[in-house]
Amino acid sequence: MAKTSPMEFIRQVKSEARKTTWPNKAELVSGTIAVFIMVTIASLFLFVSDQILAWIVRSILSIGA
Repeated sequence: MAKTSPMEFIRQVKSEARKTTWPNKAELVSGTIAVFIMVTIASLFLFVSDQILAWIVRSILSIGA
């Protein structure tokens, strides 16, 4: 692997940073909404799964009591 000088590294970083494209406002809003929807769905799924598993564990533990 070839070694790069710090100045060359900085030039390469600046060159790559110029190639970056940022989303426009519509893309940003739709992406943010999609993330919130997916987080809500995942949290509801995990909550329901946790409640079901807790009920199963309580049921099993109550058998011996």
